[in-house]
Amino acid sequence: MNTGDTAWVLASTGLVMLMTPGLAFFYGGMVRRKNVLGVLMQCFTILCVLSIQWVLFGYSLAFAPGKGFWGGLSWAGLCGVGLDVYKDYAPTIPHQAFMIFQAMFAVITPALIIGAFAERMKFAAFLLFTLLWATFVYDPIAHWVWGVGGWLKNLGALDFAGGTVVHINAGIAALAVVLVVGRRRGWPGDAMPPHSLPLTVLGTGILWFGWFGFNAGSALGANGVAAQAFVNTNVAAASAMLGWLVVERIKDRHPTTLGAASGAVAGLVAITPCAGYVNAMAAIAVGLLAGAVCFLAISLKYRFGYDDALDVVGVHLVGGVIGSLCVGVFATRAVNPAGADGIIAGGGWHLLLMQLLAVGVTLALSFVVSLGLAKAVDAVIGLRVTPDAELEGLDATQHAETAYNYREVGSMGRIG
Repeated sequence: MNTGDTAWVLASTGLVMLMTPGLAFFYGGMVRRKNVLGVLMQCFTILCVLSIQWVLFGYSLAFAPGKGFWGGLSWAGLCGVGLDVYKDYAPTIPHQAFMIFQAMFAVITPALIIGAFAERMKFAAFLLFTLLWATFVYDPIAHWVWGVGGWLKNLGALDFAGGTVVHINAGIAALAVVLVVGRRRGWPGDAMPPHSLPLTVLGTGILWFGWFGFNAGSALGANGVAAQAFVNTNVAAASAMLGWLVVERIKDRHPTTLGAASGAVAGLVAITPCAGYVNAMAAIAVGLLAGAVCFLAISLKYRFGYDDALDVVGVHLVGGVIGSLCVGVFATRAVNPAGADGIIAGGGWHLLLMQLLAVGVTLALSFVVSLGLAKAVDAVIGLRVTPDAELEGLDATQHAETAYNYREVGSMGRIG
């Protein structure tokens, strides 16, 4: 056991945990004022619900050794998950340190979906869907890609920190849910601008900061791969922001603050599966590609008519696919001997084909099961709030609160 590695992974766990409230601010600023607390509440509640689910049975389903759909229940309640190392996952840190690090990934992945159905889902339906989705979608795919006995892992598919497991998984699930829950009242005809872009920029900064733990922490040690992943994370976010703004300036004539924030997140998404497998120049290329393509992808919702309120599909699904496929192009053993060589490093087409397979099966499983779960929850308790509740806002109707309490100022300047 290495104390330096343990300290880095525990610190990274804290950074990844911070991403969930960062996401709450990122999303919260983009919704209308009457719904901001609803988004914050959903994000913070996921942190609680999924933390308990992970300890009770989620970690076992995802990471207990197995050869089937998931890992089974042999580690339920953390039975057998102690303070010694478990070499198949992390040979230099306590097994529980690895477990709690992965818990933060399990928390933020369903939180990403919130942005798609924002402003119209019942809180109780959200909780039930999230618990079911984590159990029947996230945990199996995490097992396939990262778990001992996972079939995609055994085939050689690579996902350093969550391109397939986190972003493609959440992005395609978001599309499935919005197809069931339907459009917001008035969309797309009515203007629905963000109520507080400063909150969104704050959330972006917290996400960028936390993403260093997300990606560099996935090296599971204080080592050279962690350093490379840290550098790649920063330059990919920076180049993606520039790529987004350039295309936005060409297409819409104005670079926007929302575009800058969205571009940075698109770059962070795309570099996630690549972070520990590529060099810095490749990371810049990945970021530029993600920034430009994700900007163009967000307009697809208007063409096809699905109301993805906060562009989860355009940013997380598309960015995740870009990053996962770029592993097959840019990966090199010179950065990480535990990885593989992509096309540019002379490894041929094999890795890219494995990445295509991983992307395809993730899309298929997540979409089909997510659609079924959303329909089941809708049939049992109903997914959507009433039209009157949607008009009044989720803050008041679901939580009996308001985010901003303004009191009238009298003619003499006194608060009345």
